[in-house]
Amino acid sequence: MASEKINLLLKTIPKSPGVYQYFNKEGVIIYVGKAKNLKNRVLSYFNKEHDDAKTRILVRKIENIEYIVVETEMDALLLENNLIKKYQPKYNILLKDDKTYPWICIKKERFPRVFLTRNMIKDGSEYFGPYASVRMANYLLSLIKELYPLRTCKHDLSEQNIMNGKYKVCLDYHIGKCKGACENEQSHEEYMSDISSIRNIVRGNFNEAIKPLNSLMLSFAENMEFEEAQAIKVKLESLKNYQAKSTIVNPKINNVDVFSIISDEQYAYVNFLKIMNGSIIQSHTMEIKKKLNESDKEIIELAIVEVRQRFESLSRELFVPFNVDLHNPNLKITIPKIGDKLKIIELSERNAKYLRLEKLKQVKITDPDRHTNRLMSQMKKDLRLSEEPRHIECFDNSNIQGTNPVAACVVFRNGKPAKRDYRHFNIKTVEGPDDYASMTEVVYRRYKRMIDEGESLPQFVVIDGGKGQLNAALKSFDDLGIRGKVAIVGIAKRLEELFYPDDPIPLYLDKKSETLKVIQRARDEAHRFGITHHRNKRSKSSLTSELEAISGIGEKTIADLMRKFKSVKRMKEATRDELAEVVGLSRASKIVIFFKEE
Repeated sequence: MASEKINLLLKTIPKSPGVYQYFNKEGVIIYVGKAKNLKNRVLSYFNKEHDDAKTRILVRKIENIEYIVVETEMDALLLENNLIKKYQPKYNILLKDDKTYPWICIKKERFPRVFLTRNMIKDGSEYFGPYASVRMANYLLSLIKELYPLRTCKHDLSEQNIMNGKYKVCLDYHIGKCKGACENEQSHEEYMSDISSIRNIVRGNFNEAIKPLNSLMLSFAENMEFEEAQAIKVKLESLKNYQAKSTIVNPKINNVDVFSIISDEQYAYVNFLKIMNGSIIQSHTMEIKKKLNESDKEIIELAIVEVRQRFESLSRELFVPFNVDLHNPNLKITIPKIGDKLKIIELSERNAKYLRLEKLKQVKITDPDRHTNRLMSQMKKDLRLSEEPRHIECFDNSNIQGTNPVAACVVFRNGKPAKRDYRHFNIKTVEGPDDYASMTEVVYRRYKRMIDEGESLPQFVVIDGGKGQLNAALKSFDDLGIRGKVAIVGIAKRLEELFYPDDPIPLYLDKKSETLKVIQRARDEAHRFGITHHRNKRSKSSLTSELEAISGIGEKTIADLMRKFKSVKRMKEATRDELAEVVGLSRASKIVIFFKEE
């Protein structure tokens, strides 16, 4: 049986690709594994009986679980390889050397060759990869050579040698696999333009590589060269379908510490990645409780010093998301803006976010009051309120094709639906489909009754709609004298912007923020609740109109029938005697005849 700590971890592990690490009670890594879906893979160790004795022993020794989230399965494979080599866990097979993974090399030459290699030579050449699959690397290389005919010979194609006619074109030139740069049949500028496109492809910048091919295809089509245009189209489709290389490894990034931070009102989460020889070999995320509302800059500076001391890091370069003051002249601070360096910062931030989500899920399970208090504090800050929105109400109007106008009010307490407090409203004073007037009516009726009955008003009111609906609700606030006492906003559906009274500029919340999610959920609940009531009312109205067409059947009789049979379908299926028990034999006969004729 897994411990309570492990069970809690199992409930909050994400379903993303990544690498998981198992630790024993001494804090030593005993197993490293990769997964397309971390949650499913890790759960599989604990939710079934294993036939293999070694696996059973491994599971019994697991005291803690950590994971690193990555983009793809290939990233997970490469990262798993790095971590196993670094820590050599007891229950892992020791993987082979780095040479098992191939790289694509753009050789440092006047007319660069492009080829696959397992050996990196520091001569200024460019290396891209490594690729976990040789088949994928070969496929990409063959795609490149099909798109861009390049030389494969090892000749020294200096300008002087070409001018002197030292070399002759080979078979590749005659079969269209090379453009004959050795005899000056292809200019250096044209060749290097192709190399630039190739560089974009292996880096994953497909848009830059696709543009010239797209122009070429259109040019062929305009000149009626449809076979050539189709050939380019096939190449374009192959290029678009190809998945870009892994972002985990970049051979130019060596001996670097990467730090990022994600924070909320009460806690900060700092992630650390260790990059050695172009590969991630270590990841650690720490949770830091704020004491005096410290800034992200203050927290990350303290965390950098702490983590580097704990892991005895001697790296001379840091990647961070913003400038930090460490007062160390021997330490280079880099704030990546583009390329693979930025992708590593983003990966670090993603891992910090996942730890935060994991902790929030754990708190929700183990300490719901703490979760609620944190959420309320966050909503107060995000919505610029004077007090926490412990009691939220949301209004929505429903009328379809102008019939049976109704409205709904849903209530949230401590961020959760309080369904017993939901209320429906039938519009009484408005003729026809007038949403603004309807909103004014229901808001007035709702809070007039609460005031008369001495009930506590909500701290926050949400109106489903933009400025028009908000202003309609504010009329009732003014009539009741509660404007300024109760915070109110309108939420527009198009961009989910929040409109405040007397403020022409709407508030845009982060699409992933918990505050917006609570407001959206309240809005969706109000819409659902209102639509359900509207449908019921239309159905009842339709039935009433239908039955009223029968001679001798009035409102009271219809109400009695509905109380007994609940629906028209059951009424139609009832026998004459069953109907007679409610309305008498004469009217029962009329109803049976009516339904038969219908």
